[in-house]
Amino acid sequence: MAGHSKWNNIKNKKGKEDAKRGKIFTKLGRYIMVAAKEGGSDPDYNPALKAAIDKAKAENMPNDNIERAIKKGAGELGSDSFEEIIYEGYGPSGIAVFVECLTDNRNRTAPEIRHAFDKCGGNLGTSGSVTFMFDKKGIIAIERTDSIDEDELTMLAIELGAEDFEAEEVGFEITIAPEDFNTVRNGLADAGYKFAMAELSYIPQTTVELTSPDDIKNMEKLIDMLEDNDDVQEVYHNWEMPEE
Repeated sequence: MAGHSKWNNIKNKKGKEDAKRGKIFTKLGRYIMVAAKEGGSDPDYNPALKAAIDKAKAENMPNDNIERAIKKGAGELGSDSFEEIIYEGYGPSGIAVFVECLTDNRNRTAPEIRHAFDKCGGNLGTSGSVTFMFDKKGIIAIERTDSIDEDELTMLAIELGAEDFEAEEVGFEITIAPEDFNTVRNGLADAGYKFAMAELSYIPQTTVELTSPDDIKNMEKLIDMLEDNDDVQEVYHNWEMPEE
C-alpha cells in the first residue's frame, strides 16, 4: 500500500502483514521467482533479485523459502509461470488506484480485481488511466534513534546520489531516482544504517483527502480486499490517509 504519509503507511502495512504472514510469504516467493527467472539466480548480478531477497528478509521470510523460490525461478525445481499485470482504476470519490499483480492465470485475476473495485464504490479503468499521476522512485525510511546524527546521514545520502531527504519526528525519508537506488541503499547499509523500508515505489504527484465516512470506509475496504488477494503484489493510490 502506498499513499503520501510513508510512516503512517509503514505502521499500517506492518500490522496487516503481521496478521497475514503466510500470504506475505506467498507474494514474496512469487516476486523472487520472477526476478530470478528474468535476471538470473545470482543477486550480485541481478539487482531485482537482490531487492526481492532484501524485502523477504525484512519480513523474516525463512532462508529455505527464499532459496526454494530462487531455484524455482531458475528452473531447478520446475518452473511456475507468472506474468506481471497492472490494473488501473478509481476508488471512492475518484481516488486513483493502480495494482501490480503477478499471476499464473489472468482469467482468474481480472474478475477478482474488478469485483473489488465494484464492491467498494470504485471502477476499473483502462490501461494508462491513472499511472501518469505517479512517479517511480526509490524510497528508504530509517527510524530515528539517538545514535543517528541527522547531518551525517543527510550528507551521506546526498553524496551517494539521493534526490531528496526529509526529517520527520519518527524518522528519516530518503527519495532516490530508480537508477540510483541500489547505489544509495548499499552505501547506507555499508555505513551501518538499518531500514524500516527500502524499496522501489510509485509516489503520487498530488494526494486527495476523503471527507465522507462512507468513502473512507469503502477506500479502506478496497485496499484490504486487493491486498488480501494472493495475485496482488502492491497497491498504489493517491489517497491522503488519515493518521488514525
